[in-house]
Amino acid sequence: MALIVQKFGGSSLATPGHIRRVAGTIAATRNRGDQVAVVVSAMEGETDRLLDLAQELSPEPPAREQDSLLATGEQASAALMAIALHSLGCPARSFLGLQLPLLTDGNHSRARILDLSTGLLQQALEQGIVPVVAGFQGVTADGAITTLGRGGSDTSAVALAAALKAGVCEIHTDVDGVYTADPAICPQARHLKKISYEEMLELAGLGAKVLQIRSVELAQKYQVPLLVKSSFGSNKCTWVVKEDENMESAVVSGITLDRSEAKLSVIRVPDRPGIAYRILSPLAEAAINVDMIIQNASSEGYTDFTFTLPKVDLPKARQLVEFVAREIEALEVRADNNIAKVSAVGTGMKNHPGVAARMFKALADENINIQMISTSEIRISCVIEAKYGELAVRILHEAFNLANGA
Repeated sequence: MALIVQKFGGSSLATPGHIRRVAGTIAATRNRGDQVAVVVSAMEGETDRLLDLAQELSPEPPAREQDSLLATGEQASAALMAIALHSLGCPARSFLGLQLPLLTDGNHSRARILDLSTGLLQQALEQGIVPVVAGFQGVTADGAITTLGRGGSDTSAVALAAALKAGVCEIHTDVDGVYTADPAICPQARHLKKISYEEMLELAGLGAKVLQIRSVELAQKYQVPLLVKSSFGSNKCTWVVKEDENMESAVVSGITLDRSEAKLSVIRVPDRPGIAYRILSPLAEAAINVDMIIQNASSEGYTDFTFTLPKVDLPKARQLVEFVAREIEALEVRADNNIAKVSAVGTGMKNHPGVAARMFKALADENINIQMISTSEIRISCVIEAKYGELAVRILHEAFNLANGA
């Protein structure tokens, strides 16, 4: 008998009919003799509906109260799923994050998990009851409800699988796995049967919306096998597992496009020690993540300092940076939210030279100008003008012959 954690996203739970169909999937797994623990997201559109309600009352709702509001979406899904399972003769019990408890830090809307107690879940499993856990939510030591950020139910599911030492964590969603590119952008995108944690981490962090990046981090840390599959009947699926020799044969495994970032540039910055810290430390204190950073070579004692960050944080970040710019006597701060980041990812880059040159040539041949470049051992990212984003994905997919698995 195996222990399986199954997570179902909002699109899988959009209506009572959807919930009933998912309940049938869960019951069938249990009837095969396996133990099942379930994690659910809010019903499709519910989180946005609740956010809109909050925005009608206040343009900047208190983060603590917003988390309390948003967590009700998953609470409803968990209770409805337990009801549906009972109707099929499958005993089930819903659990909230605060009931387990799933302890987090106090960083509302993007909390991080500190500890997960499994006593209640183990007790339910031993009694033949399917525990249905509300994903996306946790609780602080002083009892405040928190949320884990968009896609946080993935992280809840992996944390649960790790704590219960499950054999696999199944992520049931509206796609049937991971592709070499977004099929909506690149029709030639090829389905991947298997991908490494390392590659999936890069893809998730670069705009691929299949899995939340923190869920992949947890899966890699605790070696939890992930299985991404469709809730809507496709036989395809993708395993996210530890890298093996066969995976290394692919130089590039995927191309991603991220339209969610903006660019800030501080012009004519005095070139002296500590300047980068002065510019970025207020952003860190405001919990604003900075991605790519470029500092030009010094000229006449001055330099330009440019970085990317989430578009949603641009207004606040610009205000913070402009304050610092005045203090350090920089010339000006320029903002640009008309950018896109296109990236090539693959573990095979470790042992194959010339990948960057091939990528840059493909972009140059289409007269696509590269504004910024960032690399890791298995990833190359380029910031380009937003209007060229989808074209860049298609030409790079072709340049690396990904449709044929080269």
